[in-house]
Formats: sequence, C-alpha cells, structure tokens
Amino acid sequence: MKRIMTIVAASVLAVSTWGQSLEECQQAAERNYPLIAQHDLIARTADLTVANIQKGWLPQVTATAQATYQSGVTAWPDEMKGMLRQTGIDMKGLAKDQYRVGLDVQQTLYDGGTIGAQKQVAREQAVVEQARLDVSLYQVRQRVNEMYFGLLLLDDQLRLNADLQEQLSSSEKKLTSMVKHGTAAECDLNNVKAERLNVVQQQTTLSSQRRVLAEMLSSLCGMEVTEVVKPGIAAPIEGNNRPELRLIDSQLRLADAQERLLTASLLPRVGLFAQGYYGYPGYNMFKDMMGRAWSWNGMVGARLTWNIGALYTHRNDKAKVELQRKQAENQRDVFLFNNRLDQMQQNEAIARYRKLMAQDEEIIALREQVRKAAESKLSHGIIDVNDLLRDINSENAARVQQSIHEVELLKQMYDLKYTTNN
Repeated sequence: MKRIMTIVAASVLAVSTWGQSLEECQQAAERNYPLIAQHDLIARTADLTVANIQKGWLPQVTATAQATYQSGVTAWPDEMKGMLRQTGIDMKGLAKDQYRVGLDVQQTLYDGGTIGAQKQVAREQAVVEQARLDVSLYQVRQRVNEMYFGLLLLDDQLRLNADLQEQLSSSEKKLTSMVKHGTAAECDLNNVKAERLNVVQQQTTLSSQRRVLAEMLSSLCGMEVTEVVKPGIAAPIEGNNRPELRLIDSQLRLADAQERLLTASLLPRVGLFAQGYYGYPGYNMFKDMMGRAWSWNGMVGARLTWNIGALYTHRNDKAKVELQRKQAENQRDVFLFNNRLDQMQQNEAIARYRKLMAQDEEIIALREQVRKAAESKLSHGIIDVNDLLRDINSENAARVQQSIHEVELLKQMYDLKYTTNN
C-alpha cells in the first residue's frame, strides 16, 4: 500500500512538470486521426437529406410537351355531317395529329406523416453513422495506451540502466585502485569493465527503442511527444459507457423510425392539383371539331390517393425491421458478454500486480543488502568479482521487475477504464 501511495505522489509531481499526459495524447490522437473529418461530412449530408425531404411540401411542378398522331379520333356520324352540311355548317371533325404543351402542379395537403417519418429516418441514419465512426475513433485510444505505457516502461528501464552503470563504474574505480596496490587481479578489473560496456550496449538498444516509439506516438497524435508522465491510479467505476453500446442504441432507434415510416406509407394522401396546357384539341370538343385552332385549357381540383399496393409488402417489410432490431439486441448481448470477460481478466491482473508490488520493496531491500555486503567483501579481498557482478545484476533485476509491475499495474487500470469507457 505504501508503494502504491508513492506512485500516486510521483504521478502528481510528474504532471506538474513538462510533459504530455495520457489524456492529452488520447485527445490529440483522436483530433489528428483522418477519420475525424467524417463527423462533419456526415452531419452536412444529413442536413442536406432532411432539407430535400422537407421540400416534399412544396408544389411539385411538371412540364410536358406532347405531339401524337392517332389512328382514329372522335367524329360525327356521316348522317349528322350530311344534315349539318345542308344547314351550311361544315363539321370537319378532330384532326388525327394533336399537340399540347402544358404544366401540372401538385400540392400535398396531407401525406399520412410520410415526410416527417422520412426526415426522422434520415436523422437516425446519420446518428448511426456518427456512432459507428465513434467506435472506430475510440479504438485509437487503445493504440495510444500501448505506446504511452511502452514509453513509460522504457523510461524506467533507462533510469535503472543509468543506476546500474553508476554502480559498475564505482566498482571499476575501486578495482582500479586495488590493481595498482596489487590487491586485485587485472582480469577482475577487465571483467567489471566488460559488464559495464554490456550495460552501455543495453542502454543504446533501449534508447533506440524509445526513440522509435516516441516518433510513432508523435505521428499518431500529430504533435511532438518527447516526455511522458505517469498517470494517477484510475479508480474503478461501475457501469459501461462504451461507444459500441451507443451504436446499438442508435440502431434500435433507427428501426423504430423505419417502422413508423412503414405505417405512414399505408395512409391515404390528400392534395390539390392544377393542370393547364396550350394545344389542340382543347376541352371543348365541339368547337375543335369545327375549327382546328390551338387554345388555352386548364382545370383545378382536389385529389385523394391511396396506394393499396403498399399492403402487399407491409407484413414482410415490418418483419425485416423486427429482424434488424433483434440482430442489434443480439450484438449488444455478445458485446457485453465479451466485455465482461475482458473486465474479469483485467481485474485479476490488477489484483496480481498489487500482490507482486507488495513484495517488490522487500526483495529490493534484501538484494541491496546482499550487494553492499559483497562490495564490502570485495574491498577486503574476500569475494570473487563474479559473485559481486551476480549480486549487482540481481539487485538491478529486482528493480526492473518492480518497474515492470508498477507500469503494468497502471496499464491494466487504464485498460479497464478503456474497456468500460468510464
């Protein structure tokens, strides 16, 4: 517990110094990820779609131009033509070639709620796309976590490597003096030098790994990440707020909106209409039988339409929506099941690292005592250099294990936070 409190204190102190925090890196990575641009594109597309649907309330105007030649037309019987001709009236009858140029205007008064339902479906579809995008963006956090805690671990290992080099340099100086006074052999000094150079090589490898990882994290975040700080211990929070669950909720709301649209498609429509054209023949057939001049013609009225054909597929369409709803609910059950398994593994790992850390301090203290005793024995010439190197490396290994346990504990805590998005 003392060790854990020390981590918290060190984390608070580190945050006050210069460096990028985990949260800053996560936010920067999400802003920098190219996929973020789709948020605005989805919103603008939805606005345009809804605006187009809303225009369904505007008058719908259709312009037509038509020219026809008919095999037969309305005509007077020959007997009637003869009688009229005797009175001086020449009844030509309708021409077989007919022409018209006109406009047809439709104004919807009642659509059964179809336009409103279509707008709601368009909005819910946009919400689903936004939620699906949030799921993809949320996965960026896991990549940031991996790189961030990897840098923390490398920083600790570099610090411990520097401490180890300092210990070996101190032993090397003592042996140099002892060789000069004839109390130690040259081979013992060379053994310590070789071990120190081996540690220097390890430092080179660790530094190279850190540089590459820092460049990758900087590229992901879109900013230069040079220093990272240990985050504080993440307190466990009940509940689950993952974007996958919000995506499933939006899919269920979309299914509800689609079902309302199906219901609206069964209702009748009421509207006004106006038709007019200029051409031949017009509405006055008798006049156009006597003369073949073009004329203006028009009519206005009200119309009720009812698409009975929508009933043919209504049951199947409604069943498809219900299947979509059940599929979304099943996806939620599968996700929660797998998510609970992840939480169980992470909680077990947190408990395991807590137990290991409780023993790390005692192990390091014992290894340090053994190492100091070995250095004292070396000064008196009663211990082999190989034994001293073994004790120094054992103490360093214990400190490395402590660092790994510490960073892994923090990583598991933040992985659990990622798993529940709390």
